Amino acid sequence: MTDLPQYLSPSSAAAFEGCPRRWRFKYVDRLPEPSGQAALVGSFAHRVLELLCELPNADRTLDAAKRLARDAWPEFEQDDDYATLDLDDDAARAFRWQAWLAVAGLWELEDPAAVDVVSTEQKVQTDLGPVPFVGIVDRVDRRDGKLVVSDYKSGTLPGSRWRADKIQQVMLYAAALHSSTGELPDRARLLYLGQRILDIRVTERRVEDAIEHLSGTWRRIGEACADEAFEPRTTVLCGWCPFLDRCPDGRAEIERRQRAGTLPAHAPAAIDLDIEVEVEVGTAARVA
Repeated sequence: MTDLPQYLSPSSAAAFEGCPRRWRFKYVDRLPEPSGQAALVGSFAHRVLELLCELPNADRTLDAAKRLARDAWPEFEQDDDYATLDLDDDAARAFRWQAWLAVAGLWELEDPAAVDVVSTEQKVQTDLGPVPFVGIVDRVDRRDGKLVVSDYKSGTLPGSRWRADKIQQVMLYAAALHSSTGELPDRARLLYLGQRILDIRVTERRVEDAIEHLSGTWRRIGEACADEAFEPRTTVLCGWCPFLDRCPDGRAEIERRQRAGTLPAHAPAAIDLDIEVEVEVGTAARVA
């Protein structure tokens, strides 16, 4: 029997929903999972915007953001996950530019000098129904005296059919703030930097639905831990799984998709399989 985790976060809940086997590798076996480039771009942008929103309102300018980005970069550059990317000079410059575009994208959505910031990177830890919950809220604001949950997203705005899990995340943050402060936020916002704001009204019903969904995930995690049965959920996303070499089901899915021509060429797994095919063909030619 595998022990239950001490708590559930939005990211760990989403990971289990995505693939229980990958969840086990990461959260039970504690195997290292290096952050990809897109995630690290987001991490750097989040850090700069956190520092920006700690400044007095009038000082939250683009020039101030540039200064903060320059000051934050040397420490970020020493991070192990960034070093793992092993970027050459051109790729490193492209990374910094992409990160800066994410930071500057905030001004395309709002004027940060006009935002009444209550807190940044606020940790919330509470019980949501039967679930011990922990999360980090990017920003808590006040608008017209009411609480607003704001969450930055540096990735591409998903289509409407793929937004439910992102909305679920901010509703859980709203639920946790309600549980810990007694005040129900009025709005929950997803700020897709440089693109669009998804502004959702927080209602008791939506909060209850989010907690119910999280509770169902917690129950399924409990069942999987009790039975030690973490079944894979094979999809095209297996092409981006860092644990593919440990998962025969995922490997078979990627090979099937690559033979069918349905695996995106930029998937990391596709590159690995291409190399193997080239080696096999070369070997066969030498034997012939």
